[in-house]
Amino acid sequence: MAPLEPSLASNLFSIGAERLALLGKHHKALMQGYLDGHIDETAFSEGALKKLIAARILWRPDEQQPLALRPLVSELIASMVADENRRQINADVAEKLEQIRNRVQAYRDAQFKGDYSVAELQLQRLTEHVHDLSGQFEEAIDSLWHRLNSDFGFVSSLDDKIRENERAQKQLRRLLDGLDLLDFNELIELSEGNNHLRKLLVSQLQNQLSSHHSSLLEVQKRLVQLLAKFRQQQARSMLIANMAAFLRQHPKYQPADYPNRSELPTLFNQAAAIRPQAAIALDKASERAVLAELVRALPRPSSIELPEQHSASFAELMVDEEIAARQQALKTDVENFYLRVIDQGGKLSALEYLAQQKLDWDSEIWLYQILAEYQALPLEEKRMFGILRDEAPASSVNQLLLIRDIQIALKAA
Repeated sequence: MAPLEPSLASNLFSIGAERLALLGKHHKALMQGYLDGHIDETAFSEGALKKLIAARILWRPDEQQPLALRPLVSELIASMVADENRRQINADVAEKLEQIRNRVQAYRDAQFKGDYSVAELQLQRLTEHVHDLSGQFEEAIDSLWHRLNSDFGFVSSLDDKIRENERAQKQLRRLLDGLDLLDFNELIELSEGNNHLRKLLVSQLQNQLSSHHSSLLEVQKRLVQLLAKFRQQQARSMLIANMAAFLRQHPKYQPADYPNRSELPTLFNQAAAIRPQAAIALDKASERAVLAELVRALPRPSSIELPEQHSASFAELMVDEEIAARQQALKTDVENFYLRVIDQGGKLSALEYLAQQKLDWDSEIWLYQILAEYQALPLEEKRMFGILRDEAPASSVNQLLLIRDIQIALKAA
């Protein structure tokens, strides 16, 4: 950033320091004027009033009106103390965009002329405008959240809450309209390949506006929820208030005995009819004959002919059940094999056991299931057994080892 000329910087510093000192020196009287809406001139000397007016802190809107704080000073105080009743968020996007366009043009003109110090100064001003634009949206969103957390909780009636909600909805709509004015295609054209401008006008601004969009979406969800809640409370309050007004106008009113009426109004006839339940007392001999007659009167079930589609589904179901039964039988035989190993205590060949028990299983499936059961055992139980695989190459040219047999032994404890 190019520094300002020493004389100009010194002049700005002295003026700014003097006016900030005026604010600090008369802070109590100025704050009281902010709260009252006008300034008590007796709290200042004549010289102090002239300095405050010359410093653009105080002004007289009309000859017939007292002195007051300038709008920008009031807005500054409202922003610092989060006074939502006074603070006005200025989100004039069109004006900011015009300032950004002018700064970009001034920056390019300075670069074209080779005056790089002026170009740096214009880039600094452009950065300030972009940050101000994003900051105004952020301030407005903070104002909305503050309104949700304060104004709705402290207003005197539901009607006031609904009006506050409508105000917030309108402000939200204005902010969304302002965001829609930002055309990134135009900002990309303004950048024209300049890395600094592209980063400032496209990358940073787009990230900031995406965050603002997300925040506004959350605010809108909260406003809709609150409005629905307020409307529900308002409906209940109106019902109670109207009923109370009716009772005041008709003090001798007595509600009718609606349960004893043959035709109930629809408003009261909301409960479902009660269906009495009955059951035959089997312990009473007098009712056994009645039960027997009822059972004999029941229609006998006739054969049900399933449609072709249902028959196919039923056949598939039967096949699935048969497969599940065979899998369970295979698992049971393998478990018996392991129990035989435990009982004998020595080595036991899987294929020999298959032949001895005359089990109708394919040898490959039998060996695979024995390995699967061994791998599924817990670690403590797996240590109880020793497994020995009888392996041989598939052929003289294929060194793939095939399992010919498996021997399971019980390890000594």
